[in-house]
Amino acid sequence: MSVHSAPSALDGRIARLRQLAHADTRLEGVLLYGSWTVGEADAHSDVEAYLYIQDDHLADFDGPAFLSQLAPLLLCYTNMYGVLAVVFDDLMRGEFHLTPAGPGIDEVPTWQGMVHLPRPDDAVLLDRTGRLTRAARQLAAFQPPEPVATAQQLTNELANWTLMLAHVLARGETARAHALLHTVIAPQQLRLCRLLRDSTGHWLTPSRALERDLPDADRRRYTATTATALEQDVRTAARNSWRWSRDLAAEAADRWTVHLPHDLHEQIGSRLNDLR
Repeated sequence: MSVHSAPSALDGRIARLRQLAHADTRLEGVLLYGSWTVGEADAHSDVEAYLYIQDDHLADFDGPAFLSQLAPLLLCYTNMYGVLAVVFDDLMRGEFHLTPAGPGIDEVPTWQGMVHLPRPDDAVLLDRTGRLTRAARQLAAFQPPEPVATAQQLTNELANWTLMLAHVLARGETARAHALLHTVIAPQQLRLCRLLRDSTGHWLTPSRALERDLPDADRRRYTATTATALEQDVRTAARNSWRWSRDLAAEAADRWTVHLPHDLHEQIGSRLNDLR
């Protein structure tokens, strides 16, 4: 889906945001990010943006009041990451970073490798000085992760966190092990899998579009690592997870110069097998 074929509701909200931003002289720039900017928006997508506020107006800029002009708000609060999160009356979500323009715009080029803006001029809704457009254009070319160092990092992460998983299971903390397996280990596995399959377009959210991006065999291996939060199910999923991690690690070692601590790998496997 191209940017210009995004759903009309989201298009309308973004058009309204552009209009309001141009009318508010306290704003120096507005930069969109997320699914709309990479042409993947659908009826379930959020509106996500940085609002670059002139430094001397940061204290008097009322974010909720500004956003309520877009549409009535059902929820508005500062979330755990310090981002202003809202829910509009049509249940569209929004995340807005209220950022001082001076240092904030200068940081944009440092997002290379973390943020991709294939159409930076579309992502910039407001730019009073030209600084934001110049900064955003540096994110137009996608830079995939460097494979060797990234594969080494990920194989190390998988060994370390799976050993913790084994310890947690041995302690009898099934719920904690369940959370560790799904929220910490699985994303690292999916990143390593994506690296090996040359499918790094959804690197930051590796489960996104998994069904479309990865082969069926990888999808089945991933599914086998999931479980209900029941003791035996989590133990089975943990063993399946470690087998997949080892297979991915071995594939990475064959393809790149990656060192694997084989003795540690064997001991982790033995600990998980002892939990039967």
